[in-house]
Amino acid sequence: MVRDFDDNEFPLAYLISFRTYGTWLHGDNRGSTSRKQNKYGTPRIAPNLRLQRAELKQLQHPPIKLDSRQRPVVEQAVREVCTNRGYWLRAINVRTNHVHTVVSAAIKPEPILQAFQAYATRKLRRAGLLPEDVKPWTRHGSTPYLWKERHVERAIDYVVNGQGDELPRFDD
Repeated sequence: MVRDFDDNEFPLAYLISFRTYGTWLHGDNRGSTSRKQNKYGTPRIAPNLRLQRAELKQLQHPPIKLDSRQRPVVEQAVREVCTNRGYWLRAINVRTNHVHTVVSAAIKPEPILQAFQAYATRKLRRAGLLPEDVKPWTRHGSTPYLWKERHVERAIDYVVNGQGDELPRFDD
């Protein structure tokens, strides 16, 4: 019998991404996502210089860019979370202003994202690479569900090879 639906409770993997604080504000030329309508595939907020300037004024400290000493610490923190909690880290790419991962786990993605950010913050502070009063991450991140093997493969390819390219679609 061939089934035309997937009744798994959890997807094969998640594409978990999160940005550093202040590096992609509402109104940015790249577009941005509304906090109220932050669902995969929803239209972005159009570029708006006035909105971007207003957002910039609200920052509590300058935007955070990860340097060559900080990026490996963040990567190690993500790997540690996965090892300690039994998640399968399929791909990771830590950039100056964001982190992309492809992770398989039998839980919702939000606790994974929160653990990545918390571990990374703690490791950066313990290494003396982040002051105590600096918030390094945005409030949330992106957590598309990858239900099909081809979606997992696309996500891994994007994380490893596609930085700067448009994020692939995962709804086919």
